[in-house]
Amino acid sequence: MTENTRDFSALYGLRFEDLAVGMEASLSRTVTEADIGGFAGLSGDTNPVHLDAEFAASTMFGGRIAHGMLAGAYISAVFGTKLPGPGCIYLSQQLKFRAPVKVGDTVVARVQVKELKPERRRAVFTTVCTAGGQVVVEGEAELLIPAR
Repeated sequence: MTENTRDFSALYGLRFEDLAVGMEASLSRTVTEADIGGFAGLSGDTNPVHLDAEFAASTMFGGRIAHGMLAGAYISAVFGTKLPGPGCIYLSQQLKFRAPVKVGDTVVARVQVKELKPERRRAVFTTVCTAGGQVVVEGEAELLIPAR
């Protein structure tokens, strides 16, 4: 390493060799009006079921709901900050949306190592988001994990 090259090794999370089947991590976030408005602005998804209370009241949900992918973003946050943490690369994510999330709901995003693929440094995770004890999103993800 030259004196002009930064050493980022201390910023990385777990390496592939640190992982074991069954390891898990989670985070929780309470969904706010600002979260929904910000996500609509960032994603461009301005579906009125998310933003217009009168329109949303006329739907099967009876009121505004958060974007399903907002919960998906919470899964990404667990990967990028906790397990495995900085340095991992998201390769795929399959999601099933099971129930709506509304403003004020606290979403718990949990990931768990399901399978390790050492030949390619990949890990498969089960991913679940709950709100009020009910599964709202579930799926599976595959990540590329840096080696030591």
